[in-house]
Amino acid sequence: MQGLNADATSEWSGKLMAAMQQDRSFQAVTSDAQNGAIAASVVIDPEKAAQFGITNDQLRKTLEMSFGGYTAAQIQSTGDSYNVDVEFDNSRPWSDDILSDINVLSAKTGALVPLSNFATVQRVPAPVTINQTGQLVSTTISFNLPDGVALSDAMARIDAIKASLGMPSDVFTTYGGAAAIFQQSQGNTGLLILAAVLTIYVVLGVLYESFVHPLTILSGLPAAAFGALLALKLAGLDFSLIALIGLLMLIGIVKKNAIMMIDVAVELMREKGETPIKAIHEACVRRFRPILMTTFCAMLGALPIALGSGASSELRQPLGIAVVGGLVVSQLLTLFITPVIFIELNTFGGFLTRLFNRSSRPQAINEASAMAQEAAPVAETRRKAHG
Repeated sequence: MQGLNADATSEWSGKLMAAMQQDRSFQAVTSDAQNGAIAASVVIDPEKAAQFGITNDQLRKTLEMSFGGYTAAQIQSTGDSYNVDVEFDNSRPWSDDILSDINVLSAKTGALVPLSNFATVQRVPAPVTINQTGQLVSTTISFNLPDGVALSDAMARIDAIKASLGMPSDVFTTYGGAAAIFQQSQGNTGLLILAAVLTIYVVLGVLYESFVHPLTILSGLPAAAFGALLALKLAGLDFSLIALIGLLMLIGIVKKNAIMMIDVAVELMREKGETPIKAIHEACVRRFRPILMTTFCAMLGALPIALGSGASSELRQPLGIAVVGGLVVSQLLTLFITPVIFIELNTFGGFLTRLFNRSSRPQAINEASAMAQEAAPVAETRRKAHG
């Protein structure tokens, strides 16, 4: 939590922490704010200070010289130079009398006026340390999650608590640690999946020299994603960063089933002139066993991760469950859906080809007619010359 004002940051961080401590979505809510110290506050009487000719700049400079150190001059010697620093005697034990003994130069008379003549020293509560993030005062609130509470739900609950408290606009919060990593991963999830799908589409389009066949291959990805999310839901796990990695792995594993069938079907159509229906049927018959073999190999390879136990097994388990669930559902649906989509998209691709050829034919006829008209006078001239 950060704010433009240190007091406002401390106040609202305490309110937010108290609200989180009463909420069952959080455990062990703590803060790094330590306000148990006591500070000496110098209270200035402006009327008396004006009578003595003391300005705020003079007082600030005097206090800085007394406790912060001030370089008054520099002594030059042969090859060396020494600073003359003015500061209060550090050997004296701290007490309020030290502030009372400070003398401030009067702008009117030029005399030294004791600080006790126009100011008093009061003890007030203050923080032990003032933390900063960047250039703003900050307070870090840490919390743990109880069993069964997801990090995304906890972050949503924090936003709801902030809205109910009516937090002002000059006090704002940002996430750090695991919450920040989770927030960044959730923000880039869609872009990562979209980039992976577009890359696969471009590579497959170059490989098959077609805009339609890559769509047939990618048609099995929604079934795989549905199976992965359904498996995570049934297992009671969240869609974490590890589950996202499993989903990206699943994209590469699932599309090979369609590639096996489409590759054979396209080859039969180009080399033997088979119809799309007969070609895809022959491809399914030929590739049925290889598809089952590769799918079961991938599934059995990920099954130990999904069922594993031991140290840090809960970190790897979402990956295995996502892969196994996606493979099961995609295997059941891909063998039936992919051939149908191949036939329909192939028909649609033929329709687009005929439509394009029909639209470009009049232009080609016009160009040929224009060329013939240009060539006619030349042919007539040659005929007369030979005649």
